[in-house]
Amino acid sequence: MKKVYKLSFYLFVASISSAFAQDEKIDFDVIEKIRNEGLNNSQVMDIAFYLTDVSGPRLSNSNGLKNAQNWAIAQFKQWGLLNPHKEAWGDFGRGWEIEKSYIAMTKPYYQQLLGTPRAWTNGTNKSIKGSVELVKFKSDSDFVNYAGKLKNKIVIMDIPSSIKTGFEADAKRYTDEDLVKMASYSDENPAKKDTFSPKQIQEFRARGAMMGKFREFCLTEGAALVISNGRGNNGTYFTSNGAPYAVDAKPVVPEMEITAEHYMRMIRLLKANIPVELEIDTKTRFVDEDVKGYNVIAEIPGTDPKLKNEVVMLGAHIDSWFAATGATDNAAGTAVVMETVRIIKALNLKPKRTIRIALWSSEEQGLFGSRGYVKQHFGDKATMALLPEHEKLSAYYNLDNGTGKIRGIYTQGNKDVKPIFEQWFTPFTNLGANTVTLSNTGGTDHLSFDGIGLPGFQFIQDEIDYDTRTHHTNMDTYDRLQAEDLKQASVIMASFVYNTAIRENKMPRKTISN
Repeated sequence: MKKVYKLSFYLFVASISSAFAQDEKIDFDVIEKIRNEGLNNSQVMDIAFYLTDVSGPRLSNSNGLKNAQNWAIAQFKQWGLLNPHKEAWGDFGRGWEIEKSYIAMTKPYYQQLLGTPRAWTNGTNKSIKGSVELVKFKSDSDFVNYAGKLKNKIVIMDIPSSIKTGFEADAKRYTDEDLVKMASYSDENPAKKDTFSPKQIQEFRARGAMMGKFREFCLTEGAALVISNGRGNNGTYFTSNGAPYAVDAKPVVPEMEITAEHYMRMIRLLKANIPVELEIDTKTRFVDEDVKGYNVIAEIPGTDPKLKNEVVMLGAHIDSWFAATGATDNAAGTAVVMETVRIIKALNLKPKRTIRIALWSSEEQGLFGSRGYVKQHFGDKATMALLPEHEKLSAYYNLDNGTGKIRGIYTQGNKDVKPIFEQWFTPFTNLGANTVTLSNTGGTDHLSFDGIGLPGFQFIQDEIDYDTRTHHTNMDTYDRLQAEDLKQASVIMASFVYNTAIRENKMPRKTISN
């Protein structure tokens, strides 16, 4: 199999190398070595195993995150990277962990329920048994209807059902048509964006504010616990912040998110005037020994006397949510970027520029790790006051859209890098990756770099079941990872990082707009 693969690869390279000989210089012999190491000697799934099954949930400032960070540093040392360390980016606040979690319906019959305490909420700290109180409100003016009625009660809110029968597969890949549309994006021909309208955003914020007031009301009234609908379908539920993580945050009412099917059953029973009782025992712990946030940083030093002070960065966020082990979000991206530097070191490649890997923390709370790093090293986005290191960075590459293979890259409107990336993808057309779009994509750490005028890029990835099953859910486990996709992504990431590190010039930049 290896001989067939190698022959087909070189035949493919021979057909394209002459076309680009006068443009980007691509070392196809090195690309072949990267492909072989990444596809045939991969360690990406072993890395993912230690990040997920071994480390467990990696919520910001939790012990699970700290364990994963320490393990990553040990791996970097083992692989021979320079100065792997944790670097503080600023103050975060308290970590939070679940030490015990049990919920069951005991009346009208017994059944264990699927649920998890909401992040940064207090636990019950003992087993509680009680009746469930159904509440209905459209605004905070309705709270008065429940004054004096929620003492020691388990509270559940009346909401419409979100459960739907799906007639399409949970997992999907981009079609050729999808990728063509992405590639054709331009200012004159904008691609359709899956964004919320201003009205929807306003509604979300208003409802969030009202829910905050409702939880305060429940605490004041002495409710024992609040039950929240975790959305989702078929036993999958989505987790979320339940309380502030600031060191001086006030206590909140204990709260659990449960699967939508169990939530709606209780509502139906209560509406039929059939009493529901629950037994709940949760214990949560705040981790506040060190409230600073840390990124993990390590380097492969550059070898060119003139270029070694310039830097090529790659990264992914290592923190996760907590109902599962954060496999697709984002042990997948972390494993790929770690595998990328392992490949480069294993092949003893000699990059001209220094390659720096970053494993960000607290991405889930607002890109805090990467934003803090960029502010400390490159400049302040608020004032656009730039630091000397800003001039030294060539590019930053990010991976954080699940376990799917790389299909292309978003250029964030950087027109000058588009032809470069198109050439760099030519060796990987037979791996399904060749789409370069001028479109922007949001929601992850490349934005911290792009926002201050640095070339920061996120790769296009197949969605698989990211939005339907794994993103922030109780199902985001190692089992959802696609091994062949992660191998492919590691090969392409390593190729792009290496090409950037040996290129004659730094990557082109967009014009900074104040």
